[in-house]
Amino acid sequence: MKKRLLFLFLLFTTIIFSQSQKFQSNDFAISRSDLETNTFEKDSTANALVIYELGNSYVDKHSFKLNTDFKQKLKIFNRKGFDHANISIYLYNSDDKKVKIKDINATTTNLIDNKVVKTQLKESDIFEEKYNDNYTIIKFTFPNIKEGSVLTYSYTLESPFIYKYKGWNFQSEIPKLHSEYHASIPGNYEYNIKLVGGKKLTTNTSEIVKYCLKAGNGGSANCSNYVYIMKDIPAFVNEKYMTTRDNYLARIEYELKIYRDFEGGVDYITKNWKTTDKEIKLDPNIGKQLNKNVPSNDILEASILNQTDTLKKAKAIFETVKNKYIWNQEYNLFGDTSIKNLIKVKSGTAPEINILLHNLLAQNNIPVKPILLSTRKNGLPTTVFPVISEFNYLIVQVTINNKIYFLDATDNFLHFGQLPFRCLNQYGRLLDFKNGSKWIDIEDASISNSRYRVNISLDEALNIKGEVNHITSGHHALSEKKSFFKNASQHENKLIEKYKNFTISDYQAETEDKNSLEFKENFKINYEAEKIGDNIYLDPFLFKFFKENPFKLQERSYPIDFGYQDAFVYSYKIAIDDAFQIVETPKDVSLKLPENTGQLIFKTTVKNNEIIMYFKLTFKKAIYIKEFYPYLKEIMSTVVNVQNNSSIVLKRN
Repeated sequence: MKKRLLFLFLLFTTIIFSQSQKFQSNDFAISRSDLETNTFEKDSTANALVIYELGNSYVDKHSFKLNTDFKQKLKIFNRKGFDHANISIYLYNSDDKKVKIKDINATTTNLIDNKVVKTQLKESDIFEEKYNDNYTIIKFTFPNIKEGSVLTYSYTLESPFIYKYKGWNFQSEIPKLHSEYHASIPGNYEYNIKLVGGKKLTTNTSEIVKYCLKAGNGGSANCSNYVYIMKDIPAFVNEKYMTTRDNYLARIEYELKIYRDFEGGVDYITKNWKTTDKEIKLDPNIGKQLNKNVPSNDILEASILNQTDTLKKAKAIFETVKNKYIWNQEYNLFGDTSIKNLIKVKSGTAPEINILLHNLLAQNNIPVKPILLSTRKNGLPTTVFPVISEFNYLIVQVTINNKIYFLDATDNFLHFGQLPFRCLNQYGRLLDFKNGSKWIDIEDASISNSRYRVNISLDEALNIKGEVNHITSGHHALSEKKSFFKNASQHENKLIEKYKNFTISDYQAETEDKNSLEFKENFKINYEAEKIGDNIYLDPFLFKFFKENPFKLQERSYPIDFGYQDAFVYSYKIAIDDAFQIVETPKDVSLKLPENTGQLIFKTTVKNNEIIMYFKLTFKKAIYIKEFYPYLKEIMSTVVNVQNNSSIVLKRN
């Protein structure tokens, strides 16, 4: 048995290897097989494929500029892959310095009537345009593109910004067979080197080259030469329930740590957190703003100032800031932050609003600390060493009666202790200018859920009528509250428009406070049962939580990040007239996620002539590691199947 399994494994490995070897992925030259092979068995959905790419970064010994040579060989499978023939290269500039590009060569190679035909890119077809104040873009499109074309291009970048050492992306939105990067770093430049994405390198070597750089004063430096190779890299595909792809894209990044000049001077670029805390404290846009006195008597009512209950006082201050000051939709953490200007114009950035909240709480003797964080779209900040530029947001932490609350006053629909979804990005840096900053977990304080309770009856004439109660909490309630309190009649009309299979009447919202953690609404429904032949069919899922399975990938290489714990509950009770007998009810279903981290329960019971159905789906974790993906995919597939294919069948007596 063991020998048979070993044989099958070796056979499978040989097949996969031989499929890859149809392409010549070890160098830049185009082979006949590169042109003739028009499928990629490992990923049948791929519209294009990087067969080979090579980058080589080094400091020029004459100009002392950072040069990067780039080469890529690309296969186009079909018309959908034509977009990959449009190349954009971003060139950074700052003040009077800029990155330059030279020696652009691009060739399209086709197999036409069994002959190899090459078409060269003309220099006149290369364009330059301004992207923003710091970037220009070099653009060109390969000529004579066809299905089956092989594209090759190369260029050299010349950068005066050696402190911004060229990073390298191994992974992209299309698969790659071979991605190789060489980096030569002079010894007087010390970088933090970070491999992101969790994928393993096929090759990772380094060697020291003596006296690679020599200065005019007789100084010299050795170079560390690195070679990184990654092979058979799958395409990165965006899917629901993830933060920015920059968190997971396989790549190498460089952050300058120390620079030593040839005169013996040392400049520590990357600081430790102790030094960084001092810099933040003295920063005019953060630390100094956090220490500003604000006119509490002018902003807060006397009843708030005189409140003796700490929690009630904190909530009142929170509500005041939310309702008095409007967020201008900007983050601008390191911009021109001004609490004084916010108070004057009643509108400002997220940091300005939350710093004002912090200062009002602090001046009223409520224990409060600021937290720096990075929003979900901005990516996760580095934890190994301080990179302040990776933060783009500020919230506050309040501690009352040994309980911690995270506060953000940018949205006046937020409940006390509830953060907007953009802030739920795993962790942040709690600033404490006396005892030192530290990392803390950022988690939603409550479980979000959506619950339907349907209580209806079927009469002899096949009319169905009854009542629906819908309760949402947490982040589900947030969107419902915004819709209702902004325009109640429009909210009701949207509901009526959405569910055209039945008539909705007597709509009523029980929630009167827009800051409530829950939103409750009730309404009546009326419709006619479906009759086919002698049978009457009832779809018990009048309200469906998921139209389709959000998980479609064969394999997912990054976590499933819901942002918060979640639950979906649906109860359905129908009283059947005595004129009918129950022929069929849906089958019960029960599924659990590993380690008891989630569950699906679906049960149907019949009592006399009453059918009671109960559905509950729970996710007990906000974030699941990638190993949970097949189980989440299975449970969501079952959920969609239960919602779409559960029927109650009746027959007249």
